[in-house]
Amino acid sequence: MTVQLTFEDSLAYLTLNRVEALNALSFDVLKEISDAIDQVAVSDARVLVVTGSGEKAFCAGADIKELADRNLMQERKGAEFGQAVFAKLDRLPVPSIAVVHGYAFGGGLELALACTFRVATPKAKMGLPEIKLGLIPGYGGTQRLPRLIGEARALELILSGRTVDADEALRIGLVNKIVESADARVIGAEFARQFTPYSRCASLFAREAVQRSAGVSLQEGLRIEADLSTLAYRTADAVEGMRAFVEKRAPQFKDA
Repeated sequence: MTVQLTFEDSLAYLTLNRVEALNALSFDVLKEISDAIDQVAVSDARVLVVTGSGEKAFCAGADIKELADRNLMQERKGAEFGQAVFAKLDRLPVPSIAVVHGYAFGGGLELALACTFRVATPKAKMGLPEIKLGLIPGYGGTQRLPRLIGEARALELILSGRTVDADEALRIGLVNKIVESADARVIGAEFARQFTPYSRCASLFAREAVQRSAGVSLQEGLRIEADLSTLAYRTADAVEGMRAFVEKRAPQFKDA
């Protein structure tokens, strides 16, 4: 298997394990990622950590050898398949964290962009170099990058295909944090600890409120927030959380 899925405590770890190809995304790898995300969705995990094996790359991008010599419909279906796999991270009931060490280019960066958060090591290198091949990003890069760092910065990176180091990525908001560590799993686990104590229900509603409001008016966004806030009040976890606050004790959330 070129994708490994393991569970430890309250975390799920999805690890790309194709070191000889710098964890490149073949269509078989994308299928394995899709299946792994489905397993996480029905598990008790509270956070998904996405990493890559080896020291050189998180994921060097799509497998270029597979992308050549396809007809128009195969190219279209390939893009739609990659987009659909990464879109599953948006719908995942728990947040996801990409730990970017080494290269994250093309589809590799698009995988990281689809995660809720991105944490980088100091040696991380990121970019969307498709323009250098006469192509454009096809797994969501032209859509998620502008939403994350703004249209002007995103267009500069997409149209130049240049590489961004960890410091610049942090400065422009491409990553949330830079961490000095040699172990990607440890980095992910430490970052995840700030989310794991809380209700999965509340976490899901909060993410939905932010994601569904993107691109709509403030008035419509506030309506979405009100609806989801009302739903949150109806959960058993909300009842427990408020009761624990009054009783001055730690809440015992049941994700219900």
